[in-house]
Formats: sequence, C-alpha cells, structure tokens
Amino acid sequence: MPRNLLLVLSVLWATGLAATACTAKPAFGGTQGAPRGDIALAPETMAVSARVTPGATLASILRAHNVVAAEATEIAARVAAVFDLRKVRVNQPYRITQSMSGAVRAFEYEIDGDRFLRVGRSNDSAGHAPGGLVAAVVPIPKTRSVEIVSGQIDRQTPSLVAALDAAGETIDLTLALAEIFGGEIDFNTEVQPGDRFELTVEKQYRDDHRFAGYGPVLAAEFVNAGRRVRAVRFAPEGGSSGYYDDRGVSMKRFLLASPLKFQPVVTSGFSRHRMHPILREVRAHLGVDYRAPAGSPVVAVADGVVLSAGMSGGSGRLVHLRHGNGLESEYLHLSSIAVHAGARVKQGELIGRVGSSGLATAPHLDFRLKKNGAFINPVTAHRQMPPSDPVPASQMIAFTLARDQAFERLANSAAASAARRANN
Repeated sequence: MPRNLLLVLSVLWATGLAATACTAKPAFGGTQGAPRGDIALAPETMAVSARVTPGATLASILRAHNVVAAEATEIAARVAAVFDLRKVRVNQPYRITQSMSGAVRAFEYEIDGDRFLRVGRSNDSAGHAPGGLVAAVVPIPKTRSVEIVSGQIDRQTPSLVAALDAAGETIDLTLALAEIFGGEIDFNTEVQPGDRFELTVEKQYRDDHRFAGYGPVLAAEFVNAGRRVRAVRFAPEGGSSGYYDDRGVSMKRFLLASPLKFQPVVTSGFSRHRMHPILREVRAHLGVDYRAPAGSPVVAVADGVVLSAGMSGGSGRLVHLRHGNGLESEYLHLSSIAVHAGARVKQGELIGRVGSSGLATAPHLDFRLKKNGAFINPVTAHRQMPPSDPVPASQMIAFTLARDQAFERLANSAAASAARRANN
C-alpha cells in the first residue's frame, strides 16, 4: 500500500475515534437532549432555600451551612450595621448561595412582606473593596392593581370573616372592612343573612405573581338589614386620608368600637351585679370582658395620655389612659405592657397584649371606660360618640368628584363581574 494512502487512512481512523468519544453518553447524570460535543462542567456555586427554625439565629444559620467562622463573623458585623440581629424570626424564608469551596456569595433573608436583607459581594463602584461583603435592607419589588371584592352573609358564610374567606381573601381585609364600618355596624351582633358587601381595594403582588398584601380600600358598600352604608377614602388638602360617607361625614368615631383589632366576642358584659368567677361572690363588673387569644394586640381606643401602666392587684397588668371629653379607659389582665406612665398615645396604637394576669380564669381583656369619673358601658358609649371632623366645606367639590368617580368604578366593576358570572 502506498505510503500516502496509509497516512490518509490513519488520520481518518483517529478522527472516527474522536467523534465517537465526543458523542458517548456520560457515565453519571447525563442528559440525552444535551448538544453533542458539550463538556459537562461542575457548577461554580450552589444555592439553598430554607426557613428559619425555632431558636435559630443568624450565626446558627451560617454555621448550619458550614460557613467558616471568620466569614460568619464578618457577615454578622455587616448585617448588624443595617438590621437588628435579634429580630430574626422563626419560619421566615432565607436563601444562601455559596461557592463550591464554601465561601458565601450571597445571603438573603425576608424580614417581612415589604423588605428583605441582602448580603453580597461588592464591586469597586460602590466605594467598597472589590469582592468584599456588603449588607443592605432592600424593598421587595411589587406591582399594584385595583380589584373588586364582593360577598354576602348566608348560612354557609354567617360572618364577615367567613364571607371574605369564601371570596378568597385573608383576615387582613376583614379587619380593614370592620374598621371602616365599625362605627355604623356591630359585626358581632347585627350581621344577618341577606347582608352583602362590595369594595375596591389595592392589591400588591410580587414579581413572581404571588399575593403580597393589601393596599388601602378605596371605596366600600355594605348592605345591612336593607340599610346601605357607603364609605370612600379621601385625603383633605393638608390632612391625612380617612373614610367618609356620601355626605362627607367621617366614618371614624372619637372612640374605637373596641381595643381589639376585630369585633371580639363579649363573654361578660357591663353589670352592677355579677357573680365573680373566682371569688364566687356578687360584685359589680364595671367593664366588658372580651374573649381573645393570649398575646393578641390591645390598642388605645382614643388619643390620650398614660396615667399608669403596671401591676394592680387582682386587675393584673393594667394600663390606664386619660382622653379628652372627660373620658378615661382601663385595660386589665394584660400579659405585657408596651407603654409607660406619662407617654402620649394615638388612637389605634399598641399599649399591651391580652393575658390572664391577676384574678383571671383564662386569657381575656377586661376593658373599662369612665366618663367624668363614673364607669359607663363601653359598648353603648361607642355608638353615642360623635364622628370625627367632616370634610371641610372648602373641599366638598373635590370630595364629591372623588366620591362619584370611586363609586362609578365600583358599580362598573360589579356589573362586569355579574356579567362574567352569568356567562359562565
């Protein structure tokens, strides 16, 4: 065989072997659809997503992911400058990205529904040493849309909570609606089958389309026992936003309906003669007992000054507030207190949490109200209080325009929703 022909055959044979080697399947974990000729490379980083376990701290989280002590200490120092390390909460999600050598490339922890903590490697454009660790608290990106929500009270949904749950909404919207209409409707006793409601509310979504919470309710209508009550959100010039009825009268009363976030269950009413559940003797019960889980937030029913805050014998932990118009309020049997004597508080501000301190058989709130030094029934007193300031006369034209636009949008959305249901 000629020398040149032997050389050509040997080249072709070698080329065939190389092609066979390139198209052979990898021994472990190969992908049949991978492009021919690609070489699988080991990933440079790995990411783990998890949730904070009970009792965990930032240090223990980093230790669990085998972060070396020196780097964990540096991360903790960077984080402490922008976030209180004591506020790492159980069950919150986090994500850690590490190189194959274990070095941290990024760490993210969700603080709440609006913010997350981010730790990452810097570049020199930010004034830091390239590759150094940098920590920051960053807002969670969200999109917003205005949506309509409607529901009704019936045998299957006998309460506002049940009706909004059936509509796919959360307790947060229930609380918002109850707060708006709480001065006009007692959701504990007056809601009945046949009642219905409609509202427009701003909803927030994350970039991955997950629901991220509610913005403000813009307009709402509640039909209770045939009576229609409407409310619209409006911000007077130079003032803060509030809710007003059709005539521009504020929906807000001087007193909140109760010191708890939602209309609670009354377990013992105001009475001059009541059998004490522990002492087993007839005594006056000069307040209202509300059933609530231990730790539930208790808020001030009106603006005021803290007269006292601390232990008070059988009343347990007690907060005593003085308000305007000769009114005082007392909050008994608290598990903890969030204010101190002499402090000024705003209506709706946290003053303590429900407990069973003092003479109490179970967690509850004993709420008491005084008028000119004499105890009065808190339930009936709330309804007798005048509303807050109305829309100023100089801004009624602007209010009327905003009101009409809000309820026209609500009516149009409701009609469109009804049409879609009819077609389906």
